[in-house]
Amino acid sequence: MPHLRVSEAAALLGVSDDTVRRWIDAESIPTLKDSAGRLLVDGVDVAAFASRAAAPEDPTGVGRSARNRFTGIVTRVIADGVMAQVDLQCGPHRVVSLMSAEAVRELGLEPGSVATAVVKATTVIVETPAAKA
Repeated sequence: MPHLRVSEAAALLGVSDDTVRRWIDAESIPTLKDSAGRLLVDGVDVAAFASRAAAPEDPTGVGRSARNRFTGIVTRVIADGVMAQVDLQCGPHRVVSLMSAEAVRELGLEPGSVATAVVKATTVIVETPAAKA
């Protein structure tokens, strides 16, 4: 089972190191120390905290099959006569969408707008860090 340092767990969860330490104390999450004396938590326990996060409530009430929804703020719009690129910052994630310039105008997308990127993909590539020797 993978073990993570407190700082690594915090970065993955988008919280501070202190928050992870409070969770360790309050939730009695088991820890261990590595050979350098650093506190480690089990990756499974970190995943359990990550799964507690819920997507923002959908104000549209529309049912949809896409589960990957990223709500954020529009940071940039580049539009020409026909096409546009819209950049959103959704928490720590940057999402870029290519769409028609007409759609940008109809949706009123501009820097500072709040928007949700809905992703439905048949191909999702999963990567892991290089194995340590």
